[in-house]
Amino acid sequence: MAYFFLFLAIVSEVLGTTALTASQQFTKPVPSVLTVLGYGLAFYCFSFSLKAIPVGVAYAIWGGVGIVLVTLIGFFYFKQRLDLPALAGIALIVIGVLVMQLFSKTVTH
Repeated sequence: MAYFFLFLAIVSEVLGTTALTASQQFTKPVPSVLTVLGYGLAFYCFSFSLKAIPVGVAYAIWGGVGIVLVTLIGFFYFKQRLDLPALAGIALIVIGVLVMQLFSKTVTH
């Protein structure tokens, strides 16, 4: 269940971040409310994931997966382009999360 809650936290945070971009500095009411709700739900779900996943590991997964998903949404929805160094940095984040998941004895499965 911990990874299910972590998944919900990631999805909620990504939706909140997407709505934050669409809120245009909190000038649009609907995206602004969705931002607050998304982040609130994200932290609520994240708290449940911490029952079984160490906070550093959970936060690294949340951050890494969130970065990739927000980058994809930025690319496809907001038409934002990244240069090669930015993509390389994101790839290193993904590699770091994979190393933790595959090789760390700290991570619970």
